Amino acid sequence: MAQKSSQAGPGQRQQRVAELVRHALADVLQRGDIQDPVLSSHVITIPEVRMSPDLKIANAYVMPLGGQDEAPVIKALEKNRKVLRQEVARRVNLKFAPDLRFFRDETFDEASRIDAILRSEKVQRDLDSAPASDTGEPEPESGH
Repeated sequence: MAQKSSQAGPGQRQQRVAELVRHALADVLQRGDIQDPVLSSHVITIPEVRMSPDLKIANAYVMPLGGQDEAPVIKALEKNRKVLRQEVARRVNLKFAPDLRFFRDETFDEASRIDAILRSEKVQRDLDSAPASDTGEPEPESGH
């Protein structure tokens, strides 16, 4: 009998269901199945969905293309949550349709922040003054 691993992250089933929900949501939004002026006037990306361990809550991280009108888009998604939930339930074969919650995807902001840090003068100065062995470059071989 296989033992359950003590990993901190989501299990394989959670990840699989999250990906199915993500695809279903993206399909509904792309096809324009929801009659909402805000949603139909924006291209919305859903980079990630995270499921609760019991699969009853789906946290969808969304971002309108170009990052424009984030608040109105999330408000419109929340307003249409019931219809979106029904559409997801129709597309994903689960015992219970998960409750959908929508959040602003902040991974782009985090990536920009890290990029800015890496390009900062202090980091560049540290990289320039680092000995060759600390840069990850292979050291020249000695001819012995």
